[in-house]
Amino acid sequence: MSAAISPLAPKKYPKMPAIEGVRIATAEAGIKYKNRTDLLVMVFDEGTEVAGVFTRSKCPSAPVDFCRQNLSGGKARVLVVNSGNANAFTGKKGRETTAMTGKAAAEAAGARDSEVFLASTGVIGEPLDAGRFSHLLKDMVKQAAPASWTDAAKAIMTTDTFPKVATQTVKLGDADVIINGIAKGAGMIAPDMATMLSFVATDAPIAASVLQDMLSRGTAKTFNAVTVDSDTSTSDTLLLFATGTAKGAPKITDPKDPRLAQFRRALNKILKVLALQVVRDGEGARKQIEITVTGAKSARSAKRVALSIANSPLVKTAVAGEDANWGRVVMAVGKAGEPADRDLLSIWFGDNRLAHNGERDPGYSEEKTSAYMKQDEISIRADLGIGRGKATVWTCDLTKEYVAINGDYRS
Repeated sequence: MSAAISPLAPKKYPKMPAIEGVRIATAEAGIKYKNRTDLLVMVFDEGTEVAGVFTRSKCPSAPVDFCRQNLSGGKARVLVVNSGNANAFTGKKGRETTAMTGKAAAEAAGARDSEVFLASTGVIGEPLDAGRFSHLLKDMVKQAAPASWTDAAKAIMTTDTFPKVATQTVKLGDADVIINGIAKGAGMIAPDMATMLSFVATDAPIAASVLQDMLSRGTAKTFNAVTVDSDTSTSDTLLLFATGTAKGAPKITDPKDPRLAQFRRALNKILKVLALQVVRDGEGARKQIEITVTGAKSARSAKRVALSIANSPLVKTAVAGEDANWGRVVMAVGKAGEPADRDLLSIWFGDNRLAHNGERDPGYSEEKTSAYMKQDEISIRADLGIGRGKATVWTCDLTKEYVAINGDYRS
């Protein structure tokens, strides 16, 4: 973990309410980090339903394979997460570790093996010794308590400089239901679902198939619209648990149920808040950048162009240097491989239009734009002028600190 907390960290954290049917415990297992928690256990009441979305990497970690296999059952009783080691690219040893951890967790929680979910984050390619922590699980399950959401967020951090939490309380039918979420992520962040580890829980009685529908749709404009460094992790896992313990709430079994509208909005808000916190904790980040592309041939095309801009090291370093170098945005639009017309292109930094109709805007003010670039939240907009497609993505600047953190990550 970097010593300095990101300047974009939240000024205050929400008070995270307990969710009935979820108990949490954390421990120091010493997997990589000394004197900090690196192991998280969440225990769920019987009958808890689960949905998940994972990395699309062709080199997924052993825990991702394990979760995918168990997801088909739609039920969850226990989640075990470790930081400091991703248990990725670890071959047969990795599979043995997930099997051993899964068994130990199931025994500790009195659950079936198919009701266990695992996630690991940290260095890739180093074998993870389950013996380092599996003996702790029994006591952790016993000691697990309903609150502790912020402690949970701290236990899953790697190079993160602050814990990421979000909460919403909304009506489902006439009942109040709570949604809590935590996430970790700072580097190796690019859309391909998810872009990190994130765990969301609710006391709403919602069937696994409905949770899956909401989660799959909700990621498109949240976790799949953020990028720190264009690198998709091997371990990305987003899990959503529903304990169904909310008093008087109706059981929802159809994704089209109109009573879901408020819940869906609140869930999407949590996903977006967590995704933006990941961007704001991007390794070495000093500025958040919002990139909107309008006037594209289609929404999909707009998103590809937006990501081309967001992932450009030249655009990101220009923002880090507070230089409104719109020529680099032109470059990123041009290289995206999507329909675009140089002579129709317009570009804004904030409210300042820098380029219009394929050349520098005659009213462009260097002074005003330079002043704007000093802010810690920068918005860039490119209008392609050829259609109605639009998309927004978020990223951060690229500073020397990113190189420093990643230059000696394994040492």
